[in-house]
Amino acid sequence: MTNKITAYLKNKFIESSAILAIIYTIGHIVIAMYCNYFITGAPLELAALDALIEPFINGVWFYVLHRIYKYYTSQIKTS
Repeated sequence: MTNKITAYLKNKFIESSAILAIIYTIGHIVIAMYCNYFITGAPLELAALDALIEPFINGVWFYVLHRIYKYYTSQIKTS
């Protein structure tokens, strides 16, 4: 029973556009903050603010793009 639940959750985790977008966004925030901080020398607070705003926009874009991709790949499989 536990193996079935684990397999189900893993399958849903991998297929979920929302979860992929959230993981992508968190990673992007951390990377963007430190890149901004080290490359431009901006204060860490300003780098963090920039790193929070821009990835959320990218996260939404990734979610939309992944949903479109899944739609079209499912159309190809059914035809």
